[in-house]
Amino acid sequence: MYPITIPGRVINLREMRSDDAADALAIVGDDRVTRWLSFDSRDQAATVAMIEGTITRAQLEPRTEYYLAVADSTDRMIGFARLGLTGHQAAKLGYAISADHWGHGYASDAARTIVSYGFRELKLHRITAAIGPDNAASIAVAERLGMQYEGRLRDHVFTNGAWRDSLLYSILAPEWSHEEG
Repeated sequence: MYPITIPGRVINLREMRSDDAADALAIVGDDRVTRWLSFDSRDQAATVAMIEGTITRAQLEPRTEYYLAVADSTDRMIGFARLGLTGHQAAKLGYAISADHWGHGYASDAARTIVSYGFRELKLHRITAAIGPDNAASIAVAERLGMQYEGRLRDHVFTNGAWRDSLLYSILAPEWSHEEG
């Protein structure tokens, strides 16, 4: 089932490629973006290693993650969306969009597209998202997806030189069928 492409409303999700490294660096090397993520900004070498690792893991059987490029209409990588499979029929959702592309609904479309894929194709039962308490835009994306707030994970991630709490959101398969309608 490798490689996959999943069409969204305004974006496509596709496997990452080696030639995505420069576009990926514009995302994971940008402090405006990584201040909201669970890792610090990466340099070029770390970004190339991230892409290569993603490509390698995408070909594993069974697959343990769907870490996909968010591509615009020209097939250029403008972000990423990830489902990390955890436990039985469960996954953790993550996503990021290049700061230059914020405010156009790309994160909402990417998250909705990969969550739908998770429930419909991967037959997941539960998808969670752990979001920094100050990340109002990402909280809004989770709420638009119909995710429910479950609680606060104290000192959940160490990023940007300090421990950060995360707010845990989740959605279950039966709830998604109502949200998509």
